[in-house]
Amino acid sequence: MRHQTHEFDRWADVRAALADPALVPEPPAGDIGSAGASVAWLRSAVARFSSGQAHRRRRALVEAELARLEPVTLRDAAAADGSEGSEGSDSETRARVVVRVLAEALGMPEPGAVAEGVSAIGGAYFGGGDAGTADAAVARLVALLAPEPRDDAVLEAAAHRIGLLVQAGEATAALVETAAESGDVPLARVLWEAPPVRVMRRVAVAATRIAGREIAAGDTVLLDLATANRTHPVPLTFGAPPRVCPGRAHALALAEGLLRRPLTPFARMHHQAAPLLLPNAWDYASAAALAAAGFPAIGTTSLGVAAALGLPDGAAATADATVALARRLGRGSFLFTVDAEGGFSDDVAEVVALAEQLYAAGAAGINLEDGRSDGTLAPVALHAAKIAAVKSAVPALFVNARTDTHWLGCEQDTTSSRLAVYEQAGADGVFVPGLSDPDEITALTSSLVVPLNILYAPSGPPFAELAAMGVRRVSLGSLLYRGALASAVSTATAVRDGRPTDLTAPSYAEVQRLGPVGTRASSA
Repeated sequence: MRHQTHEFDRWADVRAALADPALVPEPPAGDIGSAGASVAWLRSAVARFSSGQAHRRRRALVEAELARLEPVTLRDAAAADGSEGSEGSDSETRARVVVRVLAEALGMPEPGAVAEGVSAIGGAYFGGGDAGTADAAVARLVALLAPEPRDDAVLEAAAHRIGLLVQAGEATAALVETAAESGDVPLARVLWEAPPVRVMRRVAVAATRIAGREIAAGDTVLLDLATANRTHPVPLTFGAPPRVCPGRAHALALAEGLLRRPLTPFARMHHQAAPLLLPNAWDYASAAALAAAGFPAIGTTSLGVAAALGLPDGAAATADATVALARRLGRGSFLFTVDAEGGFSDDVAEVVALAEQLYAAGAAGINLEDGRSDGTLAPVALHAAKIAAVKSAVPALFVNARTDTHWLGCEQDTTSSRLAVYEQAGADGVFVPGLSDPDEITALTSSLVVPLNILYAPSGPPFAELAAMGVRRVSLGSLLYRGALASAVSTATAVRDGRPTDLTAPSYAEVQRLGPVGTRASSA
C-alpha cells in the first residue's frame, strides 16, 4: 500500500491534528547504531520523536530539568553573553549563545564545548546536515555528559539533555532572527505572524480522521502553522496538548535577553520562579502597611477606591480619585500598580493621557479591563488599541490587560482569543478574574506568551497550586478591603455587645510611622 501525504493549513484542523494521539512526530528510521554514538540513537532516545509511555517518561525528564531554571536568570545571562560575544549576530551564533547559557545554567561541564557539539548536531537531528560530523559530536557530548557506568537510564538522561539543547538553540535563534528584523514588535505578534517552526511533520501510527479526511497508518501529515495562524488569533507555535513545549517560558526569556529588550524591576517580578503575590490597597496607609509586611509590590483595588468615596465601581466615576491616590502612593518607597478600570474612557487619547499621569505619579503598572458597567465586553479591537497606544506612549509602564469573560460567563475560547489579541497589541501581562478551573488555567498558560494573572479566591486553587499551573501573578483584588470592612464592623459590634475585641491591631504610633518621611505629624 502506498502511503499518502496530507497537508492541513486551517487552524482548527492543525489544532486537532496536534491533539490526535494517532499522529506523532516522525520516528527515527533505520538502524539506530551504538548507544550514545549517533544522531539516529539520539533521535530514538528523546521525547520529541517518541510517543506513548516513552514520551511521557522522557518529557518528565525535560520538565524536571527546566523546573530548576528561573526564566529571568536565563534572560540576564543571554543578554550578557550575547553582548560580550564577538562572533557576530547571525543565527548560528545566537543558537550557540542559547546553548551556552542553558548548558551553564544546567550545570553542565565545559558549556563552550557543549555549544560547539550541539551546533554540529542540529542539521542532522532535524533531517539534514553531515551525519558523520553529527555522529562524532553526539559521541563527544555523551562522553562529556554521561558519567560511568553508562547504563540505559544514564544514556537516556544524556540524550534528553542534548536534545533539549539542540531544539532550544535552533528554535530560539530563529525567533530572535525574525524579531530582530521586526523592531520593537511584541514577541507574541512575531510568533503569530512568523513562527520559527512554520511547518510541523507528523506520521500516523494508526488510522484516524481529520476534517473529514481519512488518514491511514503510515501516512505523513504536514501542518502549516504559518498559514493556520493567520486565521486565528491564538498561535500554535508551541504546539498543543499533549505536546505543548515545556520550555516556552525559557525560550521567550532567552529570546528577550538576546534582543536586549529592557525589563523594569516590576516586570521582572512576573518572570521569577515564584509568582508575584499582589495585595491590593485602597489608600496610602493600607499600601504602606502591606509594603512594611514584606510585599515587594502593591496593587490598588478599584472597588475600595470607589466605595470609600460612595461611588460605584466599574462605572468610570473615579478617574480623579485614582490619579490622586497614585500621587499619594508615589510618595512611598514601594512599587505599585493601579487598577484603572477600562481607562475611564473609550477615547484612546484620553486613556493614554491617564496612563501618562499615573506613570508620572510613580505607578509601575496599570490594569486595563474590557468589562463594562452594563455587563458587556468592550470591542476587542478597541481594547487592543488602548493597550497599543499606552505601550507606545509609556513603554516602561507595565500594562496588565484584563478580560472579564469569565465573570460574564463567556466561553473559554473567547477568553483565549481576546488574550491573544491583547498580548499581540503589547500587553506585558494578562488578567482573567473569575477563572479558577485548573484545566482552563493550564490551557491558558500553555498558549500565552506573557504572564497570566489570576484573582485569588478562597474557594479556588491555593497559591502553591496556581504556581504549579504556570500562573505568574496572583492578585487579592478587593478581598483585603472587604475583610477590613468586616473587621471594623466586628470590632464595633463586639464593643457594643460586651464581647472581647481583637487586640492585634497596630498601635496609633505604628500607623503614624507608615507615612512617608517628612509628612508624619503627631495628633492628640
